[in-house]
Amino acid sequence: MEPVTLWPAIEPLLMDVQKPARYIGGEDGACAPVHGPGVVSWLLCYPDAYEVGLPNQGLQILYEILNERPDALAERSYAPWVDMEQAMRAAGVPLFSVENHYPSSAFDVLAFNLSAELVYTNVLNMVDLAGVPIRAADRRACDPLVVAGGHCAFNPEPLADFVDAFVIGDGEEAVGEVTAVLAAWRSRPVEVRDRAALLLGLSGVAGVYVPSLYEPRYEGGRLVAVQPRDGAPAVVEKRSIADLAEWPYPRRQLVPLTEVVHDRLNVEVFRGCTRGCRFCQAGMITRPVRERPPEQVRSMVDAGLERTGYEEVALTSLSTADFSGIEQLVRDVIGTPRHEGRVSVSLPSLRVDAFTVGTAAEIQRVRRTGLTFAPEGGTWRMRKVINKLISEEDLYSAVDAAFSQGWRRIKLYFLIGLPTERDEDVVGIAQLGARCAEIGRRYQRGATVTASVGGFVPKPHTPFQWASQDTAAELQRKVDLLRQAAKGARGLTIRWHDPAASVAEGIASRGDRRAGNVIERVWRAGGTFQEWSERFDLARWTEALAAEGLTLDEVVHRPRPADEVLPWAHVSAGLHPDFLWQDWQESLAGGAVEDCRWTPCYDCGACTGLGLEHVVASPVPPAGGSQGTGQDLASGDRVPVRLMTGARP
Repeated sequence: MEPVTLWPAIEPLLMDVQKPARYIGGEDGACAPVHGPGVVSWLLCYPDAYEVGLPNQGLQILYEILNERPDALAERSYAPWVDMEQAMRAAGVPLFSVENHYPSSAFDVLAFNLSAELVYTNVLNMVDLAGVPIRAADRRACDPLVVAGGHCAFNPEPLADFVDAFVIGDGEEAVGEVTAVLAAWRSRPVEVRDRAALLLGLSGVAGVYVPSLYEPRYEGGRLVAVQPRDGAPAVVEKRSIADLAEWPYPRRQLVPLTEVVHDRLNVEVFRGCTRGCRFCQAGMITRPVRERPPEQVRSMVDAGLERTGYEEVALTSLSTADFSGIEQLVRDVIGTPRHEGRVSVSLPSLRVDAFTVGTAAEIQRVRRTGLTFAPEGGTWRMRKVINKLISEEDLYSAVDAAFSQGWRRIKLYFLIGLPTERDEDVVGIAQLGARCAEIGRRYQRGATVTASVGGFVPKPHTPFQWASQDTAAELQRKVDLLRQAAKGARGLTIRWHDPAASVAEGIASRGDRRAGNVIERVWRAGGTFQEWSERFDLARWTEALAAEGLTLDEVVHRPRPADEVLPWAHVSAGLHPDFLWQDWQESLAGGAVEDCRWTPCYDCGACTGLGLEHVVASPVPPAGGSQGTGQDLASGDRVPVRLMTGARP
């Protein structure tokens, strides 16, 4: 039977809230699912405001895949802003979908996309708004299943007490298998449905982690083991789709009725990255690289532009300029007769050593979209430590290429608080930025460079997962040092991320299951939308830590020894732990490794089990790059390159 819409109760609330368009749905590309017997219903939840969540490609991909299945359907929900939440609670209106405005109780699954740690309090808030017990242990057979996925799921422990099951890795195939398990369970008579049996069944799906089947054990205030029970696997391996061409989604990108971030056509050109930046969780957990065929990219772009009416397309990946034949692809998109002179292309993820004058010339033929380069470190020494093998010449060449083609504004992104960082590395950021602005003035009188600085957080499943994290005071000292160094630099602007927010991110990123109590306390203290500066308050987090008998030093700031059990050790991103540890040791020694797409295999483990073999994709790296040479071009030092010397047991 079709559920009853809540729209008559919702509509009056919209008169008194900011941006009522956040809650009405009706976007071009939206589905109108019909609920009925035998159909597993998913409510895909993005735990942030509509304008942030609507463009999320992961959610849109799963939305289409589920709605194409005969045994499933999907609707969407986004975190209601503070004013709407208050109105909903006062009126007794639960969390609802934006398609049919059905109550969350009408759905079998509440599925959350976890793309940032500071949204965790919003997850709890949305589960509570749904009328579902926030703790998994308190849920009954009639309650919806609470599922989560996304990059942050690779350390699921901080949310383990609140989420029934995590999907680790790519979700395209896994959502169908979870649907099948849930459909079989729902086919049983209501009186014999056992939630524990459902969770046990889900644990048999590859890539699904069910926290209730694992028991953390502590000694002396430290985690010493996470033990499985009832036949659950000791290690949950991530899911990876082997062939991106088999999943040409989204076919019908949602076109919003109101302003959102990244309001353009987005087409994923490849998934994964082998550049080996040691701080980058996304690059490590999404290995190996899987490129979409160029002809499929072109057809997705053509169909998407035709359907949506967008005049800008973003070719997305972790490092889009590394896509094979990127200049020809951009040329083909812009030069298509029906697009010529109208459609612009943006490459939101650019490596400066893969960005050429040719690429710049092609992008700017229609209009100059934003350009952001990410050197990450202020000196060559620092960039070798983090394995961001970009020389100053690489950066200056890319900036020169951009300004020579008419760009007036360029953004640079850096991290501070990195392992082994010295003050001269921080000052080097200002020096690089000033030099880039000087290059710009050769071509444009008003050329400007913005250097944005974020605080480093050691992330799970990276070589830096054992590193210490700077305190908020130390990060602020470095920000002040950088601002002083940049004084008087013409055309250079320094922007920085709140150091306190980086510390809170460290709690949610690095914590074990005890961090869940901290997150719940922050939520109960009113700490929703912690990604938004006007809503963030570190005091909530430190007070919650103290109430749980924990400290910032224990959870965030201290380094981890080699023999410590990390909270996420029972979840595998496909990387051998000794590969990560060896890379960590090499970073401390100032060693660097090349991109394995252009060099012999390092045996990191990412290709194992995918039916893929390590293949050197091209005899030479992308144009302009120094990757694959085995030579440190800036200093003349030989770069250590690991070779696979034998099969692992």
